[in-house]
Amino acid sequence: MLLALYLTANLLPAQLKLPKPKARAKNVIVFLADAGGIPTLNAASLVGYGEPQKLFVQSWPSLGLSDTSTASSWVTDSAAGMTAIVTGQKTHNGVISMGAETVRGKSDGPALKTILEYAEERGLSTGVVSNVSIADATPAACYGHANDRALQSDLYLQIFSPKFGDGVDVVLGGGRKTIYAGAQKSGKDLDAVAAEKKRPIYAKLSDVPATNARPLVLLDNAEDVPAMANLALDRLARNPKGYFLMIEWDAHTDNPEQGLNNLVNFDKLIREIAGKVDLRETLLLFTADHSFELRTVGGKRGEPLLKGFEEWKQANHARNETVVLPAMRVGHSHTGEEVLATAIGPGAERVQGFFPNTHLFNVLMSAYGWQPTKP
Repeated sequence: MLLALYLTANLLPAQLKLPKPKARAKNVIVFLADAGGIPTLNAASLVGYGEPQKLFVQSWPSLGLSDTSTASSWVTDSAAGMTAIVTGQKTHNGVISMGAETVRGKSDGPALKTILEYAEERGLSTGVVSNVSIADATPAACYGHANDRALQSDLYLQIFSPKFGDGVDVVLGGGRKTIYAGAQKSGKDLDAVAAEKKRPIYAKLSDVPATNARPLVLLDNAEDVPAMANLALDRLARNPKGYFLMIEWDAHTDNPEQGLNNLVNFDKLIREIAGKVDLRETLLLFTADHSFELRTVGGKRGEPLLKGFEEWKQANHARNETVVLPAMRVGHSHTGEEVLATAIGPGAERVQGFFPNTHLFNVLMSAYGWQPTKP
């Protein structure tokens, strides 16, 4: 109770005091801010609070800088970036949890077992939550394997026929039209497959019965990430063996107002969840799959960082034109610099210094006390 009260207060980073964690984690939650690089974190704090370093995740004591390069490129997409985090191996852009032998869109490489699949094999409950398509690169890399991230319906169908374990338990997110259309185009009846496996696909969170411990929800609009996250936690926490959960919230700043506010709200959700779980037995890890082309180039205290954005929008600029504001410049590309990784809970001390993004897989496995199996 005292911890929850603390976490709801707006304290300075130096005042963060955490309970002494146990040697190993029972639960792990990965918070993934898609495109949430360090410049975006800094800007989100300025937008949300008018000062730097006011985000909750910026108060965590264990932190490092994670390289996001791929097996072949300096700049990653979400597929290769998330694959590295959840499997411990680098691959190529566009490839979902398959090895570097994979040729995108042409041939498969070896399937790489993910941290979620290790958890499934050990009897833990598992879940993925996203405000974008739940079969897009970041969430799909947790439970699926494909030589091309575009194969969203094929990836979603792997929920029902997993390569390892008995399949991810809780899957909540968007992409309903895309996934159903892709399945239909390939001659698959998604609802028939779900019915055969006795795992109905719901269209709304409110349709999920309280008794369903393994809900699948495909939404047209998945913007209510807090509702999805709380539903997932409710179901996963029922397993006495523990759980693994990945929550993604898009922080791309092509629209800087939307992207930065997404990140502010994501940080508020992380604060809320940290106040609910037992941090003595739950590892929380925050990171990004890649950074993004955003820079704060001016501005003053007391002035909105996004000053001039409404006028910029009304000027009918081209879709891929750089957003130019008095205080900001925002492009439309991923960038290759390191991103923040920070953690609290059992195993958080392993997040320190400079490291490749593949190190985060080792952090998660070590927190559970597991060793990877040889391919």
